[in-house]
Amino acid sequence: MATKTFKIGENCKGGIITAEVTAKKVTIIGKVWDYSKGSSKGSDQSKAKEFTRLEVMTDEPDAESKVNWFLFDLTTSYYTDVVLDWVKTKTKFTSHSW
Repeated sequence: MATKTFKIGENCKGGIITAEVTAKKVTIIGKVWDYSKGSSKGSDQSKAKEFTRLEVMTDEPDAESKVNWFLFDLTTSYYTDVVLDWVKTKTKFTSHSW
C-alpha cells in the first residue's frame, strides 16, 4: 500500500488530506490539523483526527470521477489535481466502455 499525506493548510477543509492506494482500492481521508503539534508544514500530523473518508474500488464505474469530486469538495482544483495525479502514479482506474 502506498500512502501520502498532503499538508495543504488553509486551502483545504481541515488542512490535511491523506491518500492510501492499493492496486484495487483508493482511500482519501480528510483530517483536521492538530495545532497542538505545531502549525508549520513540518509539524507531525500523524495523529490528526479524521473527519471524512472516501473509499472506492478502482474498477467501479466512475471511480476516478468520484475521487476527483470528493477531493474538489475538500480543496481547490489545483490541489485536487496534485493529489489525483499522485494517486494515478500508484494505481490505474479501470475505464468502462458501455
